Amino acid sequence: MLSRTADHLFWMARYMERAENTARMLDVNMQTALMPQSGDAAKQGWRAMLGISELQPAFDAKYDRLTQRDVLDFMVLDRSNPSSIASCLTAARENARAVRGTLTTEVWETHNATWLEMEARLHEGVLHQDPGEFFEWVKHRSHLSRGVTIGTTLRDEAFYFIRIGTFLERTDNTARLLDVKFHDASHSMPSGERLGQETQLDYYFWAAMLRSVSAFEIYRKVYRDAITPARVAELLMLRVDMPRSLMHCMNEVVNNLKQVRNEVSADTERYAGKLHAELQFARIEDILEEGLHDYLTNFLECVFELGQRVSRNFLVPLAA
Repeated sequence: MLSRTADHLFWMARYMERAENTARMLDVNMQTALMPQSGDAAKQGWRAMLGISELQPAFDAKYDRLTQRDVLDFMVLDRSNPSSIASCLTAARENARAVRGTLTTEVWETHNATWLEMEARLHEGVLHQDPGEFFEWVKHRSHLSRGVTIGTTLRDEAFYFIRIGTFLERTDNTARLLDVKFHDASHSMPSGERLGQETQLDYYFWAAMLRSVSAFEIYRKVYRDAITPARVAELLMLRVDMPRSLMHCMNEVVNNLKQVRNEVSADTERYAGKLHAELQFARIEDILEEGLHDYLTNFLECVFELGQRVSRNFLVPLAA
């Protein structure tokens, strides 16, 4: 497969997944912002989300102060922000259009219809009328895109590059969501308590977070007990049977890389395998003892490096 074709397929999937994950992150932040807390605490939640998304400098350059409405506008509507939902869905559609002949008709029509409907919804002001409904629509369109791809695409290199893009983006975003929400929680804990211990943290805080990654029912099925921070971290990091966990995503990345290997990709496969093995044999107690933020920061750096290696080996290299 031509590297440019693989590049378009890879980024089509990444942008669609990024739009969904941005919607999830905004949705959980809106839910937690409604809980009893000071205005400064609510503002800190929005600022932490911008920080972990690496968007704080761009936001500060555009806005004099931080408000919920401005954050929503910046992360949903702003076309100058390449990670906004509007930018991501537009980029996904443009990448799909560039390889229209490689995609099935159903996949192309799904991306095109999503873009057209997004433009109509944003023009009608749906975002500020009912943000939750808009975020659910974004998630639904992402689910539809994945389902149509799985249900209609030949298992060839095109399919595998789409899957690599999807799961690299998902593992990055799950790690960022974990980091920002555990960072928020740490400010709510009494002095001397740690995330590894059971605390009296608001049940609804963790329930909202689990729902943001479609994991609330899964948590109940797996643990059948009260929601605790340590178990939330374990579920979203180390459970291979949890579809949005770091472990599951890296499992998919490793398996799909094997399907597209070439004469220069051995080191990239080894790098992905090492990252996968570290998760496979990790214990949540050890991670919490080491420090969750430090672990996730290092993990995100490794995922970025893995993306760079995939680009060098298979795709159009990213500009330096």
